[in-house]
Amino acid sequence: MTMPRIAILCPIPEYEEDWSHIKADYARLFGPETAFIDWTIAEGLADYDLVTPLLAWGYQRNCPRWFALLDRLEAQDIRLSNPARILRWNSDKAYLAELGSLGIACVPTRVTESLDMSSLNAARAEFETDTLVIKPPISGGADGTFRLAHDSAIPALAVGKRTMIQPYLPAIAAEGEYSLFYFNGQFSHSIIKRPAEGDFRVQDQFGGYETHAVAPDDAKEMAVAALAAASHITDTETLAYARVDLVRDEKGQFRLMELELIEPSLFLRFAPDNGIAFAAALMSKA
Repeated sequence: MTMPRIAILCPIPEYEEDWSHIKADYARLFGPETAFIDWTIAEGLADYDLVTPLLAWGYQRNCPRWFALLDRLEAQDIRLSNPARILRWNSDKAYLAELGSLGIACVPTRVTESLDMSSLNAARAEFETDTLVIKPPISGGADGTFRLAHDSAIPALAVGKRTMIQPYLPAIAAEGEYSLFYFNGQFSHSIIKRPAEGDFRVQDQFGGYETHAVAPDDAKEMAVAALAAASHITDTETLAYARVDLVRDEKGQFRLMELELIEPSLFLRFAPDNGIAFAAALMSKA
């Protein structure tokens, strides 16, 4: 049987994070003919049986180009691993409000169009906490993400910008952030990501680290419900891949931090089959 020709959109050459180990993993799963194409160029994609943005890291730094790419892929009817309409929807974390309206327990979130101290004070009053987390609604890798105590100044790069405001949840440091992985709608594996001592960001470039974890039943139930709600909102069918990030609130209830449906790290070394189900799910979309 001939392997489908797969193009994986990847970061620009000067991107600072090392993704070589993930590239090697995907080449192992999809064969040596797998193409890795700079997402900002992304030419000749019609020549492939399937295109996936799994490594399109840094898209949040050039939003106009990213959304133009999605429009082009849709207009050219390029076969994508996850549909363009859900990639577009998932790009802006304002989707949390839509999920919340369907009964998904999300981390409480306010979005302000122009961040200032009055925005922060209103959020502190609403969330009944002094410590907040702010981030751009279109973000990734903790770009532009800050934890602000009651006496913290607004970081200069965030002043006046469209910003998400959330309460800081201490469980992120005490327990960690759960990530659950689904391939073609089937649960694969789960991990806990923890920040370095004194930090709150779980990404490895900030000293964060991850370990295998058994997903609690209520975490699985929430993940399935969140993915179903996303499919309902975007009118999409089962996705090739999805990562669901959850954290407990002060009452111990899981809350959705975000859905990662574009370019999530999949941590396949923790998958019981070393990524076989993931590869099958992706190739089933070709």
